Amino acid sequence: MNSKISDTVWDILVCPYCGATLEKADQNIMCIHCHSDYKSTESGALDFRLQKKKEYPCKFTLGTPLLPEQGFKFNVLQKNNNPQVDFSDINVPFHLTKELISYFPRAKTDNSLMLDLGCGSTIHREVSEYAGFEYLGLDYESKECQLLGDAHSLPFKDDSFEFILSIAVLEHIRFPFVMMKEAYRVLKPNGIFIGTVAFLEPFHGDSFYHHTHLGTYNSLQAGGFKIEKLCPSAEWSVLTAQANTLFPKMPRFLTNSILMPVNIFHKIWWRIGSFFSKKALEETRIQNTTGAFTFIARKDAM
Repeated sequence: MNSKISDTVWDILVCPYCGATLEKADQNIMCIHCHSDYKSTESGALDFRLQKKKEYPCKFTLGTPLLPEQGFKFNVLQKNNNPQVDFSDINVPFHLTKELISYFPRAKTDNSLMLDLGCGSTIHREVSEYAGFEYLGLDYESKECQLLGDAHSLPFKDDSFEFILSIAVLEHIRFPFVMMKEAYRVLKPNGIFIGTVAFLEPFHGDSFYHHTHLGTYNSLQAGGFKIEKLCPSAEWSVLTAQANTLFPKMPRFLTNSILMPVNIFHKIWWRIGSFFSKKALEETRIQNTTGAFTFIARKDAM
């Protein structure tokens, strides 16, 4: 048995090819239906990455409106006034802003599972466990995760997780609509999906699609999600996001000194424009020049 995998997680694992039950062995596990074989890596992670072709049927309904009739506001994320968890006593990763983490849910039971989809170094483990969840990290190539897997074909039963977190992952996904459908499938009814996605960041880490606000909304909607918030980052602007690529290996204080006058003039120019055009709003400036978006979405209760 893999020491990284708890009994709770074993109970939700299925074959990523056919969705059938898995049978445990000493050194590997096998699908009882298609007989696909899954082994542990040297780091101890179970490897569920696809080793052969798999077709994924994906249907779209055309001719439907993207946004609701009452509209949808893509405003900067504000702190939740009624957070379920108080994280003030622990160190929170810097990229999880106080606004974003204020929307983290609290686990409903002692056996509640959360999925860190594209977990990297499992940096979100502490905050997830502090919220009462059993943490499960899945990544395509990290040596620190519990499971190696493909976001296009998750090795989990339907309705397995109360909470899915996916930070700066969606831009690295080859077929984002498929990932969204898979995330929706394995999320429990009324479960919450929180994530971020690149917009005006430079190419990085084999990124495929850098998403606009409408593109992100469309992907989530196509997956089946009810979108609660989709917010541009005011701090992570295009200038800040592009700095490392524009000036590779330059000390940050130098890049900041170069960007500061440009950033100031950029804001002043938009401010001047607001006197001549109703479209030159501060919200529009941030939305159109952000480096990334944050999304909060939910799977409807059945």
